[in-house]
Amino acid sequence: MSASFASALSAARDAAAAQHYPQGALYVVATPIGNLADITLRALHVLQLADTLACEDTRHSQSLLRAYGIDKTSAQMLALHQHNEQEAAQTVLARLQAGQRVAYLSDAGTPGVSDPGARLVAAARAAGFRAMPLPGASSVTAALSVAGAVAPAGTDSGFVFAGFLPVKSAERATSVQDLATEPRCIVLLEAPHRIADLAQALAVLGQRPVTLAREISKQFEEITTQPAAHLSAWLQADTQRSRGEFVVLLHPVAAPEEADQGQRVLELLLPELPLKTAVRLAAQISGAPRNALYERALALRQSDTKNPA
Repeated sequence: MSASFASALSAARDAAAAQHYPQGALYVVATPIGNLADITLRALHVLQLADTLACEDTRHSQSLLRAYGIDKTSAQMLALHQHNEQEAAQTVLARLQAGQRVAYLSDAGTPGVSDPGARLVAAARAAGFRAMPLPGASSVTAALSVAGAVAPAGTDSGFVFAGFLPVKSAERATSVQDLATEPRCIVLLEAPHRIADLAQALAVLGQRPVTLAREISKQFEEITTQPAAHLSAWLQADTQRSRGEFVVLLHPVAAPEEADQGQRVLELLLPELPLKTAVRLAAQISGAPRNALYERALALRQSDTKNPA
Protein backbone atom coordinates (compact mmCIF):
# COMPACT_ATOMS: atom_id res chain seq x y z
CA MET A 1 0.00 0.00 0.00
CA SER A 2 1.14 3.52 -0.72
CA ALA A 3 1.64 5.29 2.60
CA SER A 4 -0.44 8.16 1.28
CA PHE A 5 -3.57 5.98 1.39
CA ALA A 6 -3.17 4.71 4.97
CA SER A 7 -5.03 7.72 6.32
CA ALA A 8 -7.64 7.36 3.56
CA LEU A 9 -8.65 3.91 4.82
CA SER A 10 -8.99 5.27 8.32
CA ALA A 11 -11.02 8.22 7.04
CA ALA A 12 -13.22 5.83 5.05
CA ARG A 13 -14.06 3.88 8.19
CA ASP A 14 -14.76 7.06 10.16
CA ALA A 15 -16.91 8.62 7.43
CA ALA A 16 -18.78 5.63 6.06
CA ALA A 17 -18.87 2.82 8.62
CA ALA A 18 -21.90 4.21 10.44
CA GLN A 19 -24.07 3.85 7.33
CA HIS A 20 -26.11 0.71 6.66
CA TYR A 21 -24.73 -1.74 4.12
CA PRO A 22 -27.28 -4.56 3.82
CA GLN A 23 -26.23 -8.14 3.16
CA GLY A 24 -27.45 -9.83 0.01
CA ALA A 25 -27.02 -6.61 -1.99
CA LEU A 26 -25.05 -5.72 -5.11
CA TYR A 27 -22.82 -2.65 -4.78
CA VAL A 28 -21.92 -0.99 -8.09
CA VAL A 29 -18.64 0.82 -7.42
CA ALA A 30 -17.14 3.58 -9.54
CA THR A 31 -13.33 3.46 -9.59
CA PRO A 32 -10.74 6.02 -10.74
CA ILE A 33 -10.26 6.60 -14.45
CA GLY A 34 -6.59 7.41 -13.95
CA ASN A 35 -5.69 9.28 -10.80
CA LEU A 36 -5.84 6.88 -7.84
CA ALA A 37 -6.87 9.72 -5.53
CA ASP A 38 -10.24 9.91 -7.31
CA ILE A 39 -11.65 7.10 -5.16
CA THR A 40 -14.47 7.91 -2.73
CA LEU A 41 -14.44 7.14 0.97
CA ARG A 42 -17.60 5.04 0.61
CA ALA A 43 -15.98 3.03 -2.18
CA LEU A 44 -12.93 2.30 -0.02
CA HIS A 45 -15.15 1.17 2.84
CA VAL A 46 -17.35 -1.07 0.67
CA LEU A 47 -14.35 -2.62 -1.06
CA GLN A 48 -13.07 -3.63 2.39
CA LEU A 49 -16.51 -4.80 3.53
CA ALA A 50 -17.52 -6.82 0.47
CA ASP A 51 -17.53 -10.61 0.66
CA THR A 52 -17.07 -10.91 -3.12
CA LEU A 53 -15.62 -8.52 -5.67
CA ALA A 54 -16.87 -9.12 -9.21
CA CYS A 55 -14.39 -7.48 -11.57
CA GLU A 56 -14.04 -6.77 -15.27
CA ASP A 57 -10.38 -7.78 -14.88
CA THR A 58 -9.38 -9.41 -11.59
CA ARG A 59 -5.68 -8.67 -12.12
CA HIS A 60 -6.34 -5.00 -12.69
CA SER A 61 -8.63 -4.83 -9.67
CA GLN A 62 -6.11 -6.63 -7.45
CA SER A 63 -3.50 -4.01 -8.37
CA LEU A 64 -6.00 -1.28 -7.51
CA LEU A 65 -6.80 -2.89 -4.16
CA ARG A 66 -3.13 -3.31 -3.28
CA ALA A 67 -2.54 0.39 -3.95
CA TYR A 68 -5.15 1.18 -1.30
CA GLY A 69 -3.96 -1.49 1.14
CA ILE A 70 -7.02 -3.73 0.75
CA ASP A 71 -6.48 -7.49 0.77
CA LYS A 72 -8.83 -9.97 -0.88
CA THR A 73 -8.22 -13.67 -1.49
CA SER A 74 -8.54 -15.20 -4.94
CA ALA A 75 -11.71 -16.94 -3.73
CA GLN A 76 -13.26 -13.53 -3.10
CA MET A 77 -12.50 -12.33 -6.65
CA LEU A 78 -14.80 -13.19 -9.55
CA ALA A 79 -14.19 -12.32 -13.21
CA LEU A 80 -17.23 -10.72 -14.85
CA HIS A 81 -16.62 -9.07 -18.22
CA GLN A 82 -18.36 -8.51 -21.54
CA HIS A 83 -17.72 -12.06 -22.73
CA ASN A 84 -19.10 -13.90 -19.68
CA GLU A 85 -21.40 -11.38 -18.00
CA GLN A 86 -24.57 -13.39 -18.38
CA GLU A 87 -23.03 -16.62 -17.03
CA ALA A 88 -21.02 -14.96 -14.25
CA ALA A 89 -24.12 -13.09 -13.15
CA GLN A 90 -25.59 -16.43 -12.09
CA THR A 91 -22.64 -16.96 -9.74
CA VAL A 92 -23.19 -13.49 -8.32
CA LEU A 93 -26.88 -14.25 -7.77
CA ALA A 94 -25.99 -17.41 -5.86
CA ARG A 95 -23.67 -15.45 -3.57
CA LEU A 96 -26.29 -12.75 -3.05
CA GLN A 97 -28.77 -15.50 -2.17
CA ALA A 98 -26.28 -16.71 0.44
CA GLY A 99 -26.37 -13.25 2.03
CA GLN A 100 -23.07 -11.95 0.71
CA ARG A 101 -22.32 -8.34 -0.07
CA VAL A 102 -21.06 -8.34 -3.67
CA ALA A 103 -19.31 -5.31 -5.16
CA TYR A 104 -18.90 -4.93 -8.91
CA LEU A 105 -16.17 -2.77 -10.39
CA SER A 106 -15.09 -2.34 -13.99
CA ASP A 107 -11.52 -1.45 -14.94
CA ALA A 108 -12.10 2.29 -14.64
CA GLY A 109 -14.98 4.68 -14.15
CA THR A 110 -18.62 3.85 -13.57
CA PRO A 111 -19.80 0.34 -14.50
CA GLY A 112 -22.70 -0.06 -16.89
CA VAL A 113 -22.13 3.20 -18.79
CA SER A 114 -19.80 1.91 -21.49
CA ASP A 115 -18.23 -0.86 -19.43
CA PRO A 116 -19.91 -4.14 -18.43
CA GLY A 117 -22.33 -4.18 -15.51
CA ALA A 118 -25.76 -3.42 -16.96
CA ARG A 119 -26.67 -7.09 -17.52
CA LEU A 120 -25.49 -7.98 -14.03
CA VAL A 121 -27.62 -5.25 -12.45
CA ALA A 122 -30.65 -6.25 -14.52
CA ALA A 123 -30.28 -9.88 -13.42
CA ALA A 124 -29.86 -8.93 -9.76
CA ARG A 125 -32.89 -6.67 -9.74
CA ALA A 126 -35.01 -9.20 -11.62
CA ALA A 127 -34.14 -11.73 -8.92
CA GLY A 128 -35.28 -9.32 -6.23
CA PHE A 129 -31.89 -8.16 -4.96
CA ARG A 130 -31.03 -4.56 -4.26
CA ALA A 131 -28.47 -2.79 -6.48
CA MET A 132 -26.79 0.11 -4.70
CA PRO A 133 -24.76 2.71 -6.65
CA LEU A 134 -21.56 4.12 -5.23
CA PRO A 135 -21.04 7.15 -7.48
CA GLY A 136 -17.61 8.40 -8.40
CA ALA A 137 -15.32 8.93 -11.37
CA SER A 138 -16.82 9.07 -14.87
CA SER A 139 -14.96 10.17 -17.99
CA VAL A 140 -18.25 11.27 -19.56
CA THR A 141 -19.25 13.76 -16.87
CA ALA A 142 -15.64 14.84 -16.34
CA ALA A 143 -15.30 15.84 -19.99
CA LEU A 144 -18.72 17.50 -20.07
CA SER A 145 -17.83 19.60 -17.04
CA VAL A 146 -14.90 21.31 -18.79
CA ALA A 147 -16.05 21.38 -22.42
CA GLY A 148 -18.13 24.54 -22.14
CA ALA A 149 -20.67 22.97 -24.48
CA VAL A 150 -23.40 25.59 -24.17
CA ALA A 151 -26.62 24.99 -26.11
CA PRO A 152 -27.69 27.89 -28.37
CA ALA A 153 -30.85 29.75 -27.35
CA GLY A 154 -33.94 27.83 -28.34
CA THR A 155 -32.06 24.51 -28.52
CA ASP A 156 -32.73 21.62 -26.17
CA SER A 157 -30.15 21.25 -23.43
CA GLY A 158 -28.78 17.94 -22.24
CA PHE A 159 -26.61 15.50 -24.13
CA VAL A 160 -26.73 12.25 -26.06
CA PHE A 161 -24.33 9.47 -25.09
CA ALA A 162 -23.36 7.57 -28.24
CA GLY A 163 -20.30 5.73 -26.86
CA PHE A 164 -18.03 4.00 -29.37
CA LEU A 165 -18.95 4.33 -33.04
CA PRO A 166 -18.62 1.29 -35.35
CA VAL A 167 -15.11 0.15 -36.25
CA LYS A 168 -15.74 -0.33 -39.98
CA SER A 169 -15.30 2.89 -41.94
CA ALA A 170 -18.54 2.69 -43.93
CA GLU A 171 -20.63 2.01 -40.81
CA ARG A 172 -18.81 4.75 -38.92
CA ALA A 173 -19.52 7.25 -41.71
CA THR A 174 -23.21 6.33 -41.61
CA SER A 175 -23.28 6.85 -37.85
CA VAL A 176 -21.69 10.27 -38.23
CA GLN A 177 -24.28 11.19 -40.84
CA ASP A 178 -27.02 10.18 -38.41
CA LEU A 179 -25.43 12.21 -35.61
CA ALA A 180 -25.11 15.27 -37.86
CA THR A 181 -28.84 15.92 -37.55
CA GLU A 182 -28.75 15.82 -33.70
CA PRO A 183 -28.48 19.40 -32.38
CA ARG A 184 -27.77 18.41 -28.75
CA CYS A 185 -24.32 17.77 -27.34
CA ILE A 186 -23.13 14.27 -28.33
CA VAL A 187 -20.63 12.30 -26.26
CA LEU A 188 -18.41 9.71 -27.95
CA LEU A 189 -15.62 7.49 -26.66
CA GLU A 190 -12.62 6.34 -28.65
CA ALA A 191 -9.44 4.30 -28.27
CA PRO A 192 -6.03 5.71 -29.24
CA HIS A 193 -5.54 3.40 -32.23
CA ARG A 194 -8.82 4.61 -33.79
CA ILE A 195 -8.88 8.29 -32.87
CA ALA A 196 -7.37 9.33 -36.23
CA ASP A 197 -10.09 7.45 -38.12
CA LEU A 198 -12.79 9.04 -35.98
CA ALA A 199 -11.34 12.52 -36.56
CA GLN A 200 -11.37 11.92 -40.30
CA ALA A 201 -14.99 10.75 -40.19
CA LEU A 202 -16.06 13.79 -38.16
CA ALA A 203 -14.50 16.20 -40.67
CA VAL A 204 -17.80 16.29 -42.60
CA LEU A 205 -19.28 18.25 -39.68
CA GLY A 206 -17.24 21.24 -40.81
CA GLN A 207 -17.13 24.07 -38.28
CA ARG A 208 -19.10 22.30 -35.53
CA PRO A 209 -16.98 22.62 -32.37
CA VAL A 210 -15.61 19.35 -31.00
CA THR A 211 -13.87 18.89 -27.67
CA LEU A 212 -11.24 16.17 -27.40
CA ALA A 213 -10.37 15.14 -23.84
CA ARG A 214 -7.60 12.58 -23.47
CA GLU A 215 -5.93 11.00 -20.46
CA ILE A 216 -8.43 12.65 -18.08
CA SER A 217 -7.03 12.95 -14.53
CA LYS A 218 -3.65 11.52 -15.59
CA GLN A 219 -0.26 13.23 -15.82
CA PHE A 220 -0.55 14.03 -19.53
CA GLU A 221 -4.20 15.12 -19.52
CA GLU A 222 -5.02 17.30 -22.51
CA ILE A 223 -8.31 18.96 -23.44
CA THR A 224 -8.86 21.00 -26.58
CA THR A 225 -11.78 22.31 -28.60
CA GLN A 226 -11.41 22.48 -32.38
CA PRO A 227 -13.72 22.74 -35.39
CA ALA A 228 -14.52 19.23 -36.60
CA ALA A 229 -12.73 19.91 -39.89
CA HIS A 230 -9.48 20.69 -38.02
CA LEU A 231 -9.30 17.63 -35.76
CA SER A 232 -7.09 15.54 -38.03
CA ALA A 233 -4.57 18.35 -38.44
CA TRP A 234 -4.48 18.93 -34.68
CA LEU A 235 -3.77 15.26 -34.00
CA GLN A 236 -1.11 15.05 -36.70
CA ALA A 237 0.74 18.10 -35.35
CA ASP A 238 2.05 16.03 -32.40
CA THR A 239 2.23 12.24 -32.24
CA GLN A 240 1.70 12.39 -28.46
CA ARG A 241 -1.81 13.72 -29.05
CA SER A 242 -3.04 10.35 -30.29
CA ARG A 243 -2.11 8.54 -27.09
CA GLY A 244 -4.50 7.68 -24.30
CA GLU A 245 -8.23 7.09 -24.04
CA PHE A 246 -10.47 9.77 -25.53
CA VAL A 247 -13.79 11.37 -24.73
CA VAL A 248 -15.06 13.30 -27.77
CA LEU A 249 -17.86 15.84 -27.44
CA LEU A 250 -19.71 17.30 -30.41
CA HIS A 251 -20.95 20.66 -29.18
CA PRO A 252 -24.65 21.51 -29.46
CA VAL A 253 -25.76 23.51 -32.48
CA ALA A 254 -28.91 25.38 -33.38
CA ALA A 255 -31.58 23.05 -34.73
CA PRO A 256 -31.92 23.76 -38.46
CA GLU A 257 -35.18 24.45 -40.17
CA GLU A 258 -36.56 21.36 -41.91
CA ALA A 259 -35.51 22.49 -45.38
CA ASP A 260 -32.05 23.53 -44.19
CA GLN A 261 -31.69 20.26 -42.33
CA GLY A 262 -32.57 18.29 -45.44
CA GLN A 263 -29.99 20.17 -47.48
CA ARG A 264 -27.37 19.65 -44.81
CA VAL A 265 -27.99 15.88 -44.74
CA LEU A 266 -27.98 15.79 -48.53
CA GLU A 267 -24.61 17.54 -48.64
CA LEU A 268 -23.18 14.92 -46.29
CA LEU A 269 -24.58 11.98 -48.23
CA LEU A 270 -24.03 13.13 -51.80
CA PRO A 271 -20.24 12.63 -51.92
CA GLU A 272 -20.64 9.06 -50.64
CA LEU A 273 -23.74 7.75 -52.46
CA PRO A 274 -25.46 7.80 -55.86
CA LEU A 275 -27.60 10.90 -56.36
CA LYS A 276 -31.00 9.21 -56.11
CA THR A 277 -30.01 7.21 -53.04
CA ALA A 278 -28.65 10.32 -51.32
CA VAL A 279 -31.88 12.22 -52.07
CA ARG A 280 -34.09 9.40 -50.82
CA LEU A 281 -32.16 9.01 -47.56
CA ALA A 282 -31.96 12.75 -46.96
CA ALA A 283 -35.73 13.02 -47.36
CA GLN A 284 -36.32 10.10 -44.98
CA ILE A 285 -33.96 11.46 -42.33
CA SER A 286 -35.04 15.11 -42.43
CA GLY A 287 -38.64 14.98 -43.61
CA ALA A 288 -37.86 17.60 -46.26
CA PRO A 289 -39.62 17.35 -49.67
CA ARG A 290 -37.88 14.90 -51.98
CA ASN A 291 -38.44 16.98 -55.12
CA ALA A 292 -36.74 20.01 -53.58
CA LEU A 293 -33.84 17.88 -52.45
CA TYR A 294 -33.53 16.33 -55.91
CA GLU A 295 -33.27 19.78 -57.50
CA ARG A 296 -30.68 20.77 -54.91
CA ALA A 297 -28.68 17.60 -55.60
CA LEU A 298 -28.64 18.30 -59.34
CA ALA A 299 -27.42 21.83 -58.68
CA LEU A 300 -24.65 20.58 -56.38
CA ARG A 301 -23.49 17.96 -58.90
CA GLN A 302 -23.50 20.54 -61.68
CA SER A 303 -21.48 22.92 -59.49
CA ASP A 304 -18.95 20.19 -58.74
CA THR A 305 -18.58 19.49 -62.49
CA LYS A 306 -17.86 23.13 -63.23
CA ASN A 307 -15.50 23.51 -60.29
CA PRO A 308 -13.57 20.26 -59.93
CA ALA A 309 -11.33 19.96 -56.88
